[in-house]
Amino acid sequence: MKTLTSIAIALASVTAALPAAAQTPPPSPPAEAKSQAMPYVMASGMSDLYEINSSQIALQKSQNSAIKRFATMMIRDHQKTTTNTMAAAKKAGLTPTPPMLDAGATASINELQQAAPGDFDRIYLAQQLPAHQAALDLQQSYAAGGDQAALRANAKAAAPIVKRHVDMVTKMQAGKMDAGHKM
Repeated sequence: MKTLTSIAIALASVTAALPAAAQTPPPSPPAEAKSQAMPYVMASGMSDLYEINSSQIALQKSQNSAIKRFATMMIRDHQKTTTNTMAAAKKAGLTPTPPMLDAGATASINELQQAAPGDFDRIYLAQQLPAHQAALDLQQSYAAGGDQAALRANAKAAAPIVKRHVDMVTKMQAGKMDAGHKM
């Protein structure tokens, strides 16, 4: 009986912790985006659009000045990488459509919009880390083996920007970046 009670308590604590975690991490790009031009352009654009939209929400909802500075940087950096990717795509002879969010990224955005004020910063950062890790993998993979030279160069230039974002999110989650830190 004591074992069953211990298991029930453990399950209850795990279940109670579930709503505290980001329930909707942004989706990873498709495998073909790591080597094929048009899927790369679309995945990179969607990633940037998610970052811009989620960070615009952060500017509205967060009360943390470090989060707001980070969000401002996300908007600026990802607008720049989108512009650069679209220019590289045109140089490669492609005519991409403007970036759009898929259902998974839209669900992540919806989660941020609906987040309670006390949960927002944690959920935002919890989404940012896997989103940036997936974006970094995309940029590094395409830079190493993509099928269009102009887009490979673009991915190579974008990778260090995204890597810096991964490092910053990791520090923010660990509490090592306070409101006085310059970004």
